Amino acid sequence: MARILTVWVLTRTVLLLCVFGVLTAPGPDVTSDVSVIYEGWYEVLRTGTFPLDDVTWQYPPAAALAILSPALLPFAGYTSAFFVLALLADALVCGLLLYAGRRPGKSLRGAWTWVAGAALLGPTVYARYDVMVTAVAVAALLAGARHPRTMGALAGFGALLKVWPALLLVGMPRARATRSSWGAAFATAAGLSLAFLVTMPGALAFLTFQRDRGTEVESLGALVFHVARHLGWQGDVQLNYGSVEFLGPYVTLVSTVAQGLSAAAFCWLLVWRLRARTWSASTVADAAFVAVLLFTTTSRVISPQYLLWLVGVAAVCLAFRASRMVLPARLVLAATFVTFLEFPVWFSHVVASDPLGVTLLLVRNGLLVAAALLACRNLWRHTVSGPRSGEHAPGSAEVSRAPRADTYATAP
Repeated sequence: MARILTVWVLTRTVLLLCVFGVLTAPGPDVTSDVSVIYEGWYEVLRTGTFPLDDVTWQYPPAAALAILSPALLPFAGYTSAFFVLALLADALVCGLLLYAGRRPGKSLRGAWTWVAGAALLGPTVYARYDVMVTAVAVAALLAGARHPRTMGALAGFGALLKVWPALLLVGMPRARATRSSWGAAFATAAGLSLAFLVTMPGALAFLTFQRDRGTEVESLGALVFHVARHLGWQGDVQLNYGSVEFLGPYVTLVSTVAQGLSAAAFCWLLVWRLRARTWSASTVADAAFVAVLLFTTTSRVISPQYLLWLVGVAAVCLAFRASRMVLPARLVLAATFVTFLEFPVWFSHVVASDPLGVTLLLVRNGLLVAAALLACRNLWRHTVSGPRSGEHAPGSAEVSRAPRADTYATAP
């Protein structure tokens, strides 16, 4: 544990020096989102309304809490306070994983995964509010089936911060655990949504702004246009809806295909859930990792901070000794480092679609696709075509044939 804390302190010191400008990372300034965009939203939100005239506001209503959170440190400027709170969220994740890793059936490799993964992503970790969302998601997953209502409430709150934590519930054991967790998630999300709708105008404006997004230059679908630019494609790259996107012929088609892939991923998860018949201690986290990985990989937008979601959920998986996600998690860590290279280090090459930029995206997105396919296969084998009645999976302390909540809750 002492080694983990030492590495955490050293790496986070470097990240803080980068975001505070003492050290300069190559490429564009990653902190401008905080100092310009977030602080601008803060000034609007503190008046009691959402930024209705800003199409870059594409987040659920509870995101306002993250944007307003620097007000908790009134003695510091907005940007400095935000970085400090991001550091505290990072520390919370590390602390939760360290605590969980010392329990029976658990491992400290989850904490190592978080410490290494966040460091590999670079200063972007502290320059986006995603680290706060990830802290909520990690807490929810560690609550797991032992505390389904707590997990559901945290997932519901996380979904109102940035939608994706709703995916954490896909692997909950059927029957009582599902009813308890999904019910708590719905009640939490509905209650908070109603509170925002009543008290702040424009709580649902993000739905329209999000709908109109196109194909971002770092996404899987963007590779089509990166190559097409060398073959005479008459399109352009512009800052659009808050991100650098491709605009021009066939972009709408590629975006639609990406949405179709996300729909196919949802269908696969539904089939898996209907056919799954064995739940181990790690199944909830493993399924959540698969779900987040699938929807990240098929998204029209794969922003660098999306990798932080994957690192956080992967860390929870690896905190369980029974997890089958070791290799997919390692592929995600590799993709996280390549993401740091493509943004911010060589982002200009990505925008230019030159050989270096295209190669970086091919490697990063290829790693994500490989991780997603391998994770799906491992989850299916372990829960659908894996151990039958009376059998136990290697490395799993307990596997339940019938996924009842009370049976599952006895797993270590």
